[in-house]
Amino acid sequence: MASKTVKVGSTVGLHARPATVIADAASEYDDDIILTLIGGDDEDVTDAASSLMIMAMGAEFGDEVTVTSNNAAAVDAIAALIAQNLDEA
Repeated sequence: MASKTVKVGSTVGLHARPATVIADAASEYDDDIILTLIGGDDEDVTDAASSLMIMAMGAEFGDEVTVTSNNAAAVDAIAALIAQNLDEA
């Protein structure tokens, strides 16, 4: 299982627009991709393919999120998106 921890790069956190971008990218993979907010409830895991679940996670700018999947390429791709400021046009 591959995993990577990154800081949220979107200045207003993982709200609607960034969550949708991440979920759309995650849905391109056949493998499950799980997000975990560091410092949050360890039992709480979030399906990266669900924008609603990503928003409900409550991750803010600078928070650390761990991306986990059996697919290392998916982990790298989703982690890179989380680290970007997806609020920029």
